[in-house]
Amino acid sequence: MKFLDQAKIYVKSGDGGDGVIAFRREKYIEFGGPDGGNGGRGGDIVFEAVANLNTLIDFRYTQHFRARKGGNGAGSDRTGAGAPTVRIQVPIGTQIFDDEREVMLADLDAPGKTVLLCRGGDGGFGNASFKTSTNRAPRRADKGWPGEERWVWLRLKLIADAGLIGLPNAGKSTFLSVASAARPKIADYPFTTLHPQLGVVRLSMSEEFVLADIPGLIEGAHEGAGLGDRFLGHVERCAVLLHLIDGAAGNVVQAWRTIRTELSSYGGGLAEKPELIALNKTDAMSPQEISQRKRALEKATGNPVLLLSAATQGGVAEVLRALQDRITAERATA
Repeated sequence: MKFLDQAKIYVKSGDGGDGVIAFRREKYIEFGGPDGGNGGRGGDIVFEAVANLNTLIDFRYTQHFRARKGGNGAGSDRTGAGAPTVRIQVPIGTQIFDDEREVMLADLDAPGKTVLLCRGGDGGFGNASFKTSTNRAPRRADKGWPGEERWVWLRLKLIADAGLIGLPNAGKSTFLSVASAARPKIADYPFTTLHPQLGVVRLSMSEEFVLADIPGLIEGAHEGAGLGDRFLGHVERCAVLLHLIDGAAGNVVQAWRTIRTELSSYGGGLAEKPELIALNKTDAMSPQEISQRKRALEKATGNPVLLLSAATQGGVAEVLRALQDRITAERATA
């Protein structure tokens, strides 16, 4: 299934039903009087977060959602039927923005969370509602109130405990494949990963977390270079970031600074998130290169640097344990 994390759709709630003008006419009732009923309510537009969806691809093919009009009133004081609610199911983590993408209308970040986005119009009054002691035969009935309509943007932010970031070819997809049951595409060329991938990492019967692999960033990503920083929104909800650096590529300090610059330029609090730094591809370096590059990275970042080789799975268990401990600590203080 193709991954889609943004979609623009049109939604319109139903108009209210019309009230009617009617009079009671029975053989032995001399003065029947007005008995026109009210119109029914139009259908609402409701968004609901569900657990079995992970993409907005359905909204590429269905972009217009309209609720039905309420039923018209009838004689004998019969009120029109209310129209059913249109429930639009979206993945957990979906945010709803206005047409200008400036105002967030709702954030559906929990299973079963719902939001009434467009309320159906109220039904109009029939002439029975206008009967008074001085106006015993009103010939007035109101039309139903119109429903609400608007264009909205849907934006999906995946729910993950840890986000995997780094330059292209840093080994993120390989790490995800050995740490979880996810099977992302892996190749020896940049930008193999074109959209975020999720994997569940299970350390024990009681310890597991969701890891998100974000497509690689390059210098100038916040200005649209490469794949841009569009997918960074998926790590805004993460408790911790795992920054993978290709140790065999050479200048590891510059690689780290490039990603940090892009995180700061993007904003959204990503630069302030807890970060674990791991030097990958130790199998392609000599012991002396590993030592030198690890020391240089620790001096530049001021943090300890973990060592691993995703290809041979060396050090992977230690990195996953450090991630789990950090996630547990962050969630406890949240």
